[in-house]
Amino acid sequence: MLARNRAMRIAKLPKSLILGAGSAALLVLSCPAAAVANSKCVEGLWPSAKSAGITRATFDRAFQGFTPDPEVVEAANFQPEYVKPVGEYIDRAVSEKRIQIGKQKLIEYQALLGALENRYGVDRTIIVAIWGVESNYGVQPGDKNVIRSLGTLICSGTKSKFARPQLVSALKILQRGDISLEAMNGSWAGAMGHTQFIPTTYTAYAVDHDGDGKRDIWGNIPDALASTASYLKVSNWRAGETWGYEVTLPKGFNPKNVGENTLRSVGEWQKAGIVRVNGEAFPRLSDKASLFAPEGARGPAFLMLNNFRSILRYNVAKSYALAVGHLSDRLKGYGPFVHSWPTDETHLSLDQRTEFQQLLIARGILEGEPDGVIGPATLEAVRTYQRAKGLGVDGYPSLTLLKMLRSEAPPTPVGAVPPAQPAAAGEGQPAAVGASPPATGQPAPVGDGQPAAVGQD
Repeated sequence: MLARNRAMRIAKLPKSLILGAGSAALLVLSCPAAAVANSKCVEGLWPSAKSAGITRATFDRAFQGFTPDPEVVEAANFQPEYVKPVGEYIDRAVSEKRIQIGKQKLIEYQALLGALENRYGVDRTIIVAIWGVESNYGVQPGDKNVIRSLGTLICSGTKSKFARPQLVSALKILQRGDISLEAMNGSWAGAMGHTQFIPTTYTAYAVDHDGDGKRDIWGNIPDALASTASYLKVSNWRAGETWGYEVTLPKGFNPKNVGENTLRSVGEWQKAGIVRVNGEAFPRLSDKASLFAPEGARGPAFLMLNNFRSILRYNVAKSYALAVGHLSDRLKGYGPFVHSWPTDETHLSLDQRTEFQQLLIARGILEGEPDGVIGPATLEAVRTYQRAKGLGVDGYPSLTLLKMLRSEAPPTPVGAVPPAQPAAAGEGQPAAVGASPPATGQPAPVGDGQPAAVGQD
C-alpha cells in the first residue's frame, strides 16, 4: 500500500473537520448499547474459530479488552471525492526518492536477492519494487492491530464477508507463534508486514527463509521478501521475461474499442500497427498480451504480458501492477515513460500539483513541504479555499483553481530566488546494480526483453 501524505498538514483547522465521519463512528461504537453488541459479536466468532482448531486460550487472549477501532470503519467506508488519475498515482508510487532508496536496497540485500532469484526465478527488482510500493521499504507497514481491525470490520458489519476468513487465519498465525499479538500490526484491512500479506495469503504462501521456525514478515526482511517471491512463483511468474512494453499506437487507433482483458499474441498486436516506443523488435511474437491505455490515445499505452498478470494476483488494480513494473525498470536504470501523461482541467502534472501546494501554503491554509502528492491535508485545504471564494466545494485541485491561485499570488520580488522545482525524472540518479542505463537521448522502453540472467549480480 502507498504511504499516506504525512508531510502536508491542514493549517489551523479544528480536529472535527479532519475526522469527519470518523467522529460519528466513534460516538456510535463507544455507546453502552454498542459495547454489549460488540461483546455478543465477539462471542459469536468463537464457533468458527473453534472449528478451525483455535484454542479458547488463543481466542480469549486475542480479544481481551476488545473495542472496535472507529478509524477502521472510517477507512473502510471512505469514498474519496478525489480519485487520483493513473499518471498521478504513478508519479507518487515511482518517485525519485523511492527509486533512489530502492537502488540502495538492491546493494544492501544483494546476496539475499540473488538467492531469491535463483530459488524462485523472480527478478530481484520486481521483489524490491513490491516492497517499495507496498510499505515504502518497510517504513510504513501499518500500525493497526490486525485482530482488532478484522474484529471491527466484522462487528460493525463493514466488509464482514472479507474479514471473517481473514480473522480465522490471523488467529492461526498467533497460535502458531509466528508473531506476538502486540506486534501483529498492519493496515486497516489486515494487510501485514513489509510486503502487506493478508492473513489467508500469509497462511498459504509465507516462507521461513532463515529457518528460525517462524515466518516473520513484520521484522524479518529475508522472510518478507522470500514470501513475496514465493507468492509470485505460484502465481505463474515466468523467469527471465519482462512484464510488458510501452508502445506507440498507430494513428487513428482507438484503444477504447479494445477490452483491457482481451488477449492476443504480440504478433497480432504488431500487425495492427502497434510498435515498441523505441522501434525495436518484440523479442517473442507468440507471447499473449493485453492492451492497457488508461488515458486512451492521449497518454502512454502498454502491452501487458504474463508477468503483469502475475503481479495482478498480488493486487488486482492495474495501476498498482503498472507502478510495480515501472519501478522495477527504473531500478534497473531505465528512464521514465516516453509518452507523457495528459494534463488538462482534471489532470495536473507533478510540477503543477507542487505549485498548487506552494500557493496554498502561501495563503496560510496548508502547512508542510510541497511534494506534489495530493493527500487528505491538501484536499481539505482546497475545500477551505473553495469555501472562502464561494465556489462549489469538491476538494478537486483543478487547473482552473490553480490559475485562480496564481492570479492572487503576490509578485515575486526582484532578485528573489524562485521556489525549486522537482528534479527531472532520472536526474542525478546512480546506475542500477547489474544494469547499465540507456545511452543519452535514448530512453529505454518498458521491459527491454533482455533482463539479466537469473541470479546475475
